[in-house]
Amino acid sequence: MKKIIFLLSVVVLATSCGEYQQVLKSKDTALKYATAEQLYDEAKAGEGNSRRKFRKALRIFEQIVPEFRGKPQGQKLMFLYADTYYELGDYFLAGYQFERFAETYPQSEKIGEASYKGAKSYYFLSPPFNLDQTETLKGIDKLQAYINRFPEGEYLDEANELTSELRIKLEKKAYEIAKQYHHTRNYNAAITAFDNFVSAYPGSPFRERALYYKFDSAYQFAINSYRYAMPERLATARIYFEDYQRYYPEGEYIAEAEEALATIEQQEQSL
Repeated sequence: MKKIIFLLSVVVLATSCGEYQQVLKSKDTALKYATAEQLYDEAKAGEGNSRRKFRKALRIFEQIVPEFRGKPQGQKLMFLYADTYYELGDYFLAGYQFERFAETYPQSEKIGEASYKGAKSYYFLSPPFNLDQTETLKGIDKLQAYINRFPEGEYLDEANELTSELRIKLEKKAYEIAKQYHHTRNYNAAITAFDNFVSAYPGSPFRERALYYKFDSAYQFAINSYRYAMPERLATARIYFEDYQRYYPEGEYIAEAEEALATIEQQEQSL
C-alpha cells in the first residue's frame, strides 16, 4: 500500500511539473495569469510546499507582468508580483516592486498594504548596528512616510514599533562609537561624542550610560593629567557627575560615580 501511495505521488508530481512547464512555454497569457494566481493563493493559504509554489508563481509573474502593464488586470498582478518577492524574503526587490506599485496605482485599495510592506522590506534589509546604516535610514524614512500618510492605517502600531526599533539601532551605533573612544582612552573625543549623543537622542535608552561614561571620561582625563591642568579638569568632571546624579540619583552606575567623586575631592584637597 505504501508503495502504491508513493508511486501515485510521483505520478501526480510528474504530471503537475509537466503541466507547469507547458504553462511556462505557453503563449496564452490568460492561462499563465490564472496559473500564477492559483499558485500564489495556494502558497498564501499554506497548501503544500508554500515556498516552492511562490517560486513557481514568481517565474510566471516575471514573464507576464510587462504584458499586462496598463491593462485592467495589471494592478492586481503587479501587487501579487511584489508580494511574492516579499513572501520569499527577497526584500530588496520586494521594496522596489512595492514602490513601483504605489507610484503606478496611488488610488488602489491595496496602497496601504503596499506602502507598509515596501517600508518593512527596508526594515528587513537593515544590518546589525555596527555596519553601515544606509538601509536603516531608508527604513525609517519609508515607515515614517507610511505613518504620516495612513495615521489610522491597519499597520500603524507595527510601523511605529519598527520605526522605534530602527531608531534605537542608530542610537546604539552612535553610543558604541562614543564608548569606543572611552575604551581607547581618547577621553577628549569621548566627552565630545557622549555630549553630542545626549543632545541628539534625549530620550534614548542609552542615555544613562552615556551620561555616566561622559563623566567617567572627564574623570579619567582629569586624574591622568599633569598637575597644572588638574584643577580645571577635576572641576569639569564634578559638573558631569552632578549631571548624572541629577537625572539618575539611584542609577545603575551611581556607586561607581560616587566612588570616583570621592577621588576627585581627595585630589582637589591635595592640590
